[in-house]
Amino acid sequence: QVQLVESGGGLVQAGGSLTLSCAASGRTFGNRAMGWFRQAPGKDREFVAAITWRGTTYFADAGKGRFTISREYDKDTVYLQMNSLKPEDTSVYYCSVGLAGVSGPGLNSGRLYDYWGQGTQVTVSS
Repeated sequence: QVQLVESGGGLVQAGGSLTLSCAASGRTFGNRAMGWFRQAPGKDREFVAAITWRGTTYFADAGKGRFTISREYDKDTVYLQMNSLKPEDTSVYYCSVGLAGVSGPGLNSGRLYDYWGQGTQVTVSS
């Protein structure tokens, strides 16, 4: 019923840019936070960025100054613009919808999210 579909991943050289998108369907999530996580082989899922229903944004240190998160409330879509990509950014990127009522820095925890997409692969070559 609820579906999150990520798109925009691909292969890019170091220093390049990609913009990921995630569209939610099945219900509306305009009153919830949305976030991006990533997981590289052999590593745990890692917080990347989040945006609350008010538009407040949070970023992991790895993406600060390089990544931008935004959303379109009427489309239940969230975006992640990634600039100055590094090989260590190589991961499968997942979007997610936060639990009802959750906001603030605690959004860096995957346990505070309800729904997850299937992920989109981002590969950054050196």
